[in-house]
Amino acid sequence: MKAWLILEDGRVYQGESVGAEKKTVCEIVFNTSMTGYRELLTDPSYAGQGVVMTYPIIGSYGVCGEDTESRRPWVEAYIVRELNRTASNFRSEGSLRDYLIKNDIPVIQGIDTRALTKHLRESGTMRGMITFGESFDMDACMKEIKAYTLPETVPTVTCAEKYTLGQGGQYKVALLDLGAKQNIPQSLVNLGCEVTVYPAQTSAEEILAAQPDGIMLSNGPGDPKQCGSVIEEIKKLIAAKIPIFAICLGHQLTALANGFDTYKLKYGHRGANHPVKDLKTGHIYITSQNHGYVVDEQSIDPAVAEMSHVNVNDGSCEGVRYKNGYVFTVQFHPEACPGPLDSAPLFEEFIAMMGGNN
Repeated sequence: MKAWLILEDGRVYQGESVGAEKKTVCEIVFNTSMTGYRELLTDPSYAGQGVVMTYPIIGSYGVCGEDTESRRPWVEAYIVRELNRTASNFRSEGSLRDYLIKNDIPVIQGIDTRALTKHLRESGTMRGMITFGESFDMDACMKEIKAYTLPETVPTVTCAEKYTLGQGGQYKVALLDLGAKQNIPQSLVNLGCEVTVYPAQTSAEEILAAQPDGIMLSNGPGDPKQCGSVIEEIKKLIAAKIPIFAICLGHQLTALANGFDTYKLKYGHRGANHPVKDLKTGHIYITSQNHGYVVDEQSIDPAVAEMSHVNVNDGSCEGVRYKNGYVFTVQFHPEACPGPLDSAPLFEEFIAMMGGNN
């Protein structure tokens, strides 16, 4: 069946439906990763978004349950040049197409994803509709697209109740789940931590009552300024003077809790090859990233904090180190999955803040 991608600026792309035939309106973004599509699909940070893959052939190695990063896939739609229907991988448990159909995700193939990505880079991320059939009513579709607003997504992706991993670990870490990928707590467990994962709406009082050695604030989807109640709880966590390590959305919310500002990037950073410079050491990390918002470096109060990492490509803020000595945050994903492990030692730095590595 014919499938159509209609962007809010009136641009139309025709392709072929190879997934669920479900009309969808969402934010259209692109990802430059060559592999890691299973991890991408199950990353809660993609809630509410349709993802364009720049690599031309997706699905070559099928799907494997071990690569899942959360309880289900979160993307609203998937847009590829070609979906490979024949998996070649000894780990494969099935085809990517069957997985997408099973999870009711609309998929378009046959679109010139290079041209689409160039358009999104030049015009910026925008809303779009995926629809199906021989034709469509342009006026009706545009009206529906213009009426769409991205809802607050953190409450939909967070865990329903707290749970603990790595029981008996040397250090107790409280992880606030804003849309956490499962490799975040697993990375801490691998370093000898007991990690209790809390729903995003958990009060600071409940977290502090457990007397954690450290607190981690996870990644997550959406506009950080929509998370007003979470920001208020983070203020209380900071005041408790317990080591805090935050990534992605957690990084942005920590900045807002300190009175700094955030803004939306033109087309975001989504991929596994983004270069980031550590301003203290001069070291360049190749990082995995997935975000549309960043901390405004001009809003950082030098009496409170300083920018610790910068994006080599566009100069945007990729990390903040707070002068209180127990809070540091980064925009990128040190747990990777998919992506390089250049920045994994940041977890060890967090362990050291809790008294480890002595």
